[in-house]
Amino acid sequence: MKAVKILRRILIVCVILLAVIIGVSVGYLTKQWHRVTYFENTTVNGVDASDRTPEEVLPDIVSAYSAAKIHLTENGEEQAVFTLEELGYRVDEELLLSNLNGTLSRQKSSISVLLDSLLNGNTFQVEVPFTSDSAALETAVTVSALKDERVANQNAALMYDAGKKDYYIRPEVQGTELRDADLQSLVRNKVDVLVMEKDPQDDLTIEIPAILYLQPDVLSTDPKLTTAVSVYNSYDKAEITYTFGDVTETIDWDTIADWVFIEDGTGYISSEKIYEYVVDLASRYNTAFYDRTFTTTGGNTITIAASLNEYGYLVDEEGEYQQLLSDIQANASVTREPVYSHTGIGRSGRDDLAGTYVEISLTAQHLWFYKDYALVTETDVVTGSVAKQTETQEGCFPVAYKESPATLTGQNAENGWSTPVTYWMPFYDGQGLHDATWRSAFGGSIYQTNGSHGCVNVPYTAMDIIFNNIATGTAIILYK
Repeated sequence: MKAVKILRRILIVCVILLAVIIGVSVGYLTKQWHRVTYFENTTVNGVDASDRTPEEVLPDIVSAYSAAKIHLTENGEEQAVFTLEELGYRVDEELLLSNLNGTLSRQKSSISVLLDSLLNGNTFQVEVPFTSDSAALETAVTVSALKDERVANQNAALMYDAGKKDYYIRPEVQGTELRDADLQSLVRNKVDVLVMEKDPQDDLTIEIPAILYLQPDVLSTDPKLTTAVSVYNSYDKAEITYTFGDVTETIDWDTIADWVFIEDGTGYISSEKIYEYVVDLASRYNTAFYDRTFTTTGGNTITIAASLNEYGYLVDEEGEYQQLLSDIQANASVTREPVYSHTGIGRSGRDDLAGTYVEISLTAQHLWFYKDYALVTETDVVTGSVAKQTETQEGCFPVAYKESPATLTGQNAENGWSTPVTYWMPFYDGQGLHDATWRSAFGGSIYQTNGSHGCVNVPYTAMDIIFNNIATGTAIILYK
């Protein structure tokens, strides 16, 4: 019995002790259940939160997540540094506090969780929400904020090497110019990722990619440039030098360039422009069938009408157009005379006599023969009869041909005639120069009543000199 009593007492003590322990435990757990601070050994986003309220932890997390620096670099060199706040990014403290309160609640979401939190503590990672201000970022991130000055682009360009007479393309130069909007978009996208996915306690380096640089407006592959080089180099070496005796006139690329056009990617040379040039050339150097001004041996200036000026040079405009076009297309250097439809025997610019001609004064009945500006011979002559109305024609005519001996024939209202001569040089419609051995006198007024049928009668000795020193085509100038 005694043993039973002892056992009963022990049991009562144990029950009382257990009740005390349970009571104490329940009281302790109840206190922990209602606590407003984190349990020991608790961290939130790496911040020690032990025995601290969410409000107390909040500033540390805000500070940690706002500390990152944004380094903007170019080719590895720093161009600008910004804080998150300068870029308009701030922690949303109200939402963050709500998230922190949520972690505090999770520590005691159940008895088992509460006990585990008491025994082992907790490690929490909460979302740190940010707000952003686009206006602040756009104010901070500008091209002007970068350390280095921007290098301007240089467009590809058509260039001409005068020495080589060649066109080539100067390549474009890629600069470092940027648009503010592109730079801001780059930074915004990178920082958005940082605040959402990375630990913003780590600095962020953003390299400006080359693709962000503004491209030159014109590249060396531009079809307009490549076409221009090809087209211009097809003509730019052409150089046509016209000779007018000692006088020359040259057209080269300075002129031809204005004749070359490119339309719809195809180059061509203007036939209209070439023809205009040929017409102008002809107008400046044509001498045949144009009014001719001539200074006589006596020093008088006379004008021979275009209709009576059959001697000289006349450019064949169609022929010269075709030849000039061919020369330009050959893209080479050419020296030549124009294509003529009518020529004299020599010229120096518009001076197509070049000091060689026969001058005959119908009034003075006198002839002068000049060759290379020197007087070869002069003589009195007898020209066409005034009385018989067979006067010699005024004008300027080339010697058609030379014949020796020759027989001159003709007819009038009464009878025909035939006269042998030693020298014959016709120049106009059956009229010509010839010796007249049947005459004993020349000059004076003989021509008035006893003149020729229209020819110029020349003393034999003078005619011999003229015939043997003159070339076919030489000008015969006759005037009153």
